[in-house]
Amino acid sequence: MRWTGILISAAACCVAIVATLPARAVDNARTDRILERLKNANAWRNHVMVVAHRTGWKENGRMIRAENSLDAVRNAIALGAEMIELDVRRSSDGTLILMHDDDLDRTTTCRGETRKTSLATLRTCRLVVESDGRVTDETVPTLEEVLLETRGRILVNIDNKLTPDILPQVAQLARRLAMAEQILVKENLWNDRRIAEAKAVMASVGSDVTFLPILADDAVRNADFMAKATASFGAPAAELVHWHADDAPETRDGGVLFSAKARAAAIKGNWHQWVNTYTIINRAPGMQAGGRGDERAVIDGRPLESWGFWIDHGATIIQTDEPKALIAWLDENGYRVPYDLTN
Repeated sequence: MRWTGILISAAACCVAIVATLPARAVDNARTDRILERLKNANAWRNHVMVVAHRTGWKENGRMIRAENSLDAVRNAIALGAEMIELDVRRSSDGTLILMHDDDLDRTTTCRGETRKTSLATLRTCRLVVESDGRVTDETVPTLEEVLLETRGRILVNIDNKLTPDILPQVAQLARRLAMAEQILVKENLWNDRRIAEAKAVMASVGSDVTFLPILADDAVRNADFMAKATASFGAPAAELVHWHADDAPETRDGGVLFSAKARAAAIKGNWHQWVNTYTIINRAPGMQAGGRGDERAVIDGRPLESWGFWIDHGATIIQTDEPKALIAWLDENGYRVPYDLTN
């Protein structure tokens, strides 16, 4: 099965490792505050957390930065997003890198399969802004480089594009950098067998790992399973996908995953309802959000019918391609509580 998530505890980080890190590495004031809000959903239902999809590559419907780039990461941090989402693969010589696709053609100046390309060659592949073909100054970054950039500043949602055997390597890297608790990943669950499979894999990964489920309404149709899936792993959030057919009208009620029963389950279990409003390439707008995606907010200029709708139906985490516009709108409408970093 394809794994897309892990939130790894920092408890395994030893004092000796922390002591060798630069001063900023152990100044985790901001990420500690973010984690406190993530892990205590009921105390923070007056604050909507923002996840910048593919590190935050778009503004107003346009791709203005290279996806999975350090430039986009730095921008998401500057905007005040709580989390970035990025895609992880391995080079031919085993280094963890950022790359969404199986091949390099779409997002870089190089050609060929990612897994068959060495790190040395990847260092020559310059990232491209897909919308206009603009070649940037950046080359394909390693996961370590990105983690160092984010340490103490923002959480990292790692979309693992490979098999579960990559997870110990990801965890080892995060622990070595004394920032394992900042790493977030997750996986699709839809029945008891999938829960059991996830538990078996988690047992091999280690007890210091926190698991977050993805629940989609093409298979999950009741709040009882939502409660079971989150409780089975002590998950502080669940990513909820309300699939939207190309010719269907916009959802009017948010579906079963955002029903009154679902919200009650989230409150009882103290976990966040997370919605994805970002675009799936070559699919209709709002494909994961009942037709109420980012395009409705920024292209049509009707954020209340997109982001506002999901907040009204319980969402306290939104993963978006439009972090700048979303954060501005949330601030303007009182959906964000400033972070106090003075104590």
